[in-house]
Amino acid sequence: MTVTCVYTPDSPPWHAAARRPQASGGAWPLAHRPEAAGEARKITKRVLTRWRIADETADSVLLTVSELVTNAVEHAQPPLNLDLSRDPGTRRVHIEISDGGPAATDGDWAASCTRGEHGRGLEIIDQLTAAHGDRQEPAHVFHWADVDARA
Repeated sequence: MTVTCVYTPDSPPWHAAARRPQASGGAWPLAHRPEAAGEARKITKRVLTRWRIADETADSVLLTVSELVTNAVEHAQPPLNLDLSRDPGTRRVHIEISDGGPAATDGDWAASCTRGEHGRGLEIIDQLTAAHGDRQEPAHVFHWADVDARA
């Protein structure tokens, strides 16, 4: 298993520390097609509303979900899944997108773009999240991000 992690030393990912109880939002399979990002945002918005996450934080979570799902649709093969949870102590929201690993070729949108038209997704995720990374397992890659939702 390969793990990649990006975070600042003063803000380690909550799931890398001692395990705390999690409030699960659930897990959802998504169709491996461009509309998956919109569907993932709708699901995420319902969960964030139930958790009473502030609008500013919700915007960061929704954009992060959108970027991760779009990357999976454009660069990975199915299956595609969304998993949401949060740490009740810190209220940090954990997003996890799993896919079937790298595709042999990019999706239609990515393949038709010039270099300047795409490739900023990870920069956006860097700005919005407390931590993010990847975890590889046989036949699956997990792309995760933690968004600080403290009031």
